[in-house]
Amino acid sequence: MTQYQITVDQDILHQLFIGTDRDAGVARLLETVLNQVLTAQATDQLAAQTYERTSERKGYRNGSYERDVITRAGSVTLRVPRFRDGSFSTELFARYQRSEQALVLSLMEMVINGVSTRKVTKITEELCGTEFSKSTVSHLCKQLDPAVHDWNNRSLADHAFPFITIDAIYVKVREEGRICSRGVLVGYGVNEQGRREILGLRVDDTESEESWGAYFRWLKERGLHGVELVTSDYHGGLVKAIEKEFQGVSWQRCQTHFIKNVLNAAPKALQSEIKSRVRSIFDAPDMKTARSYLEQTLEAYAETAPKAMKILEDGFEDAVAVLAFPEAYRVRLRTSNGMERLNGEIRRRETVIRIFPNRASVIRLIGAMLMEENEYWMTKKPYMDMTDFKAWKKQKATQGAGSEEQETSTTMTEATDSL
Repeated sequence: MTQYQITVDQDILHQLFIGTDRDAGVARLLETVLNQVLTAQATDQLAAQTYERTSERKGYRNGSYERDVITRAGSVTLRVPRFRDGSFSTELFARYQRSEQALVLSLMEMVINGVSTRKVTKITEELCGTEFSKSTVSHLCKQLDPAVHDWNNRSLADHAFPFITIDAIYVKVREEGRICSRGVLVGYGVNEQGRREILGLRVDDTESEESWGAYFRWLKERGLHGVELVTSDYHGGLVKAIEKEFQGVSWQRCQTHFIKNVLNAAPKALQSEIKSRVRSIFDAPDMKTARSYLEQTLEAYAETAPKAMKILEDGFEDAVAVLAFPEAYRVRLRTSNGMERLNGEIRRRETVIRIFPNRASVIRLIGAMLMEENEYWMTKKPYMDMTDFKAWKKQKATQGAGSEEQETSTTMTEATDSL
């Protein structure tokens, strides 16, 4: 990854940390950093500093032009370099503005379609100016929609994804003159390199077995493979879809949600101690110990919290499925908290919109946001060290081969004895 040396003016730092208008300070800081990045990119592409004479030079500068970029910190003015042959290129605008542009587009669509509130109108005018047309929206959509579509339908075949986590949130969408609640199905996976990657999103009428089944089939058609564990909250349709579409794959019921289910059915006076008991079950080093703790808990509260104990007993196996995997991975695999945080980011953007004008707008805004989040994940260090998992997988394969050889040997002995 290219690294650039960035310098910041003292006046900007003063305005940012001490000044009265810190929002303006953030905008100035952002403007300074982005302009320095553009200048550095021009130097890299030309292989020469300004006015530098060298045999490696690949072209010549031809001034610059200004481009205004709307950000959450305010409008910033960037000086985009020009080359004599017109060959300067940068991905800075596309990467930075995807979600910003999607937000603006959704707001503009709401005003154009006559479904906005005064608040939304005010925000739109501040972001986009006082006048805009349907042709402007259409032009911007043509630039953004293909990028989101291509990313959301990209191939997943390059990597196996042993662990995936899935969830859904609901948003309001205007369809045929009515405001409807629609499910946004989202999932991320951890690949064999230990990196998290958002798998994709789909908008469906409801969170049913059919909709989740279609979502999983869509992922598999795009090349999803190597799944060992699926983590999610409990939902009847979702669980049935997992069982059908991922046969032989373990399902981990989110322990955070499961504890809430147990405690909601327990007397308030006992909730604290029951929570401690359930937590000890989940923290057990192995399945045998977990079952022992379970039996002790069931016996202790059979009379005082029978409903809670029934829920605990019925959901135990699914809630501790993660114990079959190496200990190093259990904390991050036993809940869907990572997906909850991702949903929080989605909800933060969605709250501004309130009611989407159509499904395409949902895909545009949320898809653009997920693209940025996915790129951020890919630049960070791996989410998991997969060394222990690979050793565990190899051991399983060796044990499986040994069992098959033993079974074959037994069958041949029985056949010989019968002769």
